[in-house]
Amino acid sequence: MSADAPAPDATELRKRIDTTKAHPARVYDVFLGGKDNYPADREAAAMALAANPRGYLTVRHNRDFMRRAVTLAAHEGIRQFLDIGTGLPTQQNVHQIAQAVAPESRVVYVDNDPVVLVHAQALLTSGPEGRTDYIEADLRDPATILEAARRTLDLDRPVALVLAAVLHFIEDDAAYPVVERLLGALAPGSLLVLSNVSSDLNPEQVGQVTKAFKERGFAMVRRSHAQVERFVTDNGLEMLEPGVVPVHRWRPEEVVDLPEAADADPEFVAGLDELDRTRYRRIDDVTDADVSVYGVVARKL
Repeated sequence: MSADAPAPDATELRKRIDTTKAHPARVYDVFLGGKDNYPADREAAAMALAANPRGYLTVRHNRDFMRRAVTLAAHEGIRQFLDIGTGLPTQQNVHQIAQAVAPESRVVYVDNDPVVLVHAQALLTSGPEGRTDYIEADLRDPATILEAARRTLDLDRPVALVLAAVLHFIEDDAAYPVVERLLGALAPGSLLVLSNVSSDLNPEQVGQVTKAFKERGFAMVRRSHAQVERFVTDNGLEMLEPGVVPVHRWRPEEVVDLPEAADADPEFVAGLDELDRTRYRRIDDVTDADVSVYGVVARKL
């Protein structure tokens, strides 16, 4: 679905949405202060917060890692972005970040969740000099993704492949070959932007969170530092500094918080439940014990 394509039939799409079960994109939306979620998603988010009371910092810092990485890619001259596992539209989507640096940037979003497709028009608000597209496809089907992406992207020129917080929903036997296939189709100079829930950062609390999520129907594949690094080394990429690190430590010179966290009224915030308070909390007091996602950016030679 391109920016000038007709909007999908929201009624038909909503029939495909099971609101009785939590969904990763919608739980993520809860922690980012979004409104495109349901009671089951809020329940899963609340249970995750009970297991790890500062776990919202992981979600928010993962999002800011993506912003910083896309900004870097744009400043390095990349004008094409393939964002797979897009999730629900939120503040500062990839095209907004990239086009703020280079208005001519082109962005293709990919997701297989009908909830995301319902809201995909919000992802297609490209500036007049650039272009956006949306593909409904599964990360496990890279051939379909690449074929559709060629409608918008020139794969003979560098592309930033964004895989932020999506690979941990795929087992190893699919995840590593998928990344290899996607990178293999991209031109030299392309960048990989990747983040994955960790198995060796804050393992006890993260284990409780992933257990709670599994009980609600979606499992997460936690990966160690070495397992995340494999996505880089197996594909012969050049790792950019500072390498594979917790996302809050990836070039953290300028962390950008949610707007509401900057000027929240304390009395108003005090009246909210614990889950809703998290969107009004700042994230600049983070510690290493708070963040359980690794991030890395690497270049194809």
